[in-house]
Amino acid sequence: MNTGTSSAGARRPRQIEAAWALTLTAVAAEVLVWVLGVFVVAPTGLDELTEHAGRSGAITQLVLSGGVLAVFVAGWLAVAARMRAGRGWARAVLTVVGAAFLLIRVGDFGMDGIDPVWWGVVNALPDLLAAAAVVPMYLPEARAHFPARLRRAA
Repeated sequence: MNTGTSSAGARRPRQIEAAWALTLTAVAAEVLVWVLGVFVVAPTGLDELTEHAGRSGAITQLVLSGGVLAVFVAGWLAVAARMRAGRGWARAVLTVVGAAFLLIRVGDFGMDGIDPVWWGVVNALPDLLAAAAVVPMYLPEARAHFPARLRRAA
């Protein structure tokens, strides 16, 4: 009888848990960067939006932006949880997204030239972590966590 106290996580390879931890860290960093960009790092997003759209418009835009971020983060975590459960499609999605984040960041790094260097590094952190989370998913022990595709007999 299963009492619900057994842990399926004990059977997961270390690499899968490392990818999960990196993903959680990337998600937290993404939220932190959004908060810093909106409220802390000058000129803040709130200041810029207020200047262009007024206080009410700025608040509306930030609520919308925060909502989009929440949906994005929830989807990211849902796919990562499916990867952790051994779904190969989720590993593929995280791979494509991680690579896209990295390519976009490399293409955009330092393009505006007005932000301090330290902010560029902090801003790149979630993308670098998302890309780094892909690596452990493809290490030999982790590959065994994902069911192999059915192969046709030749």
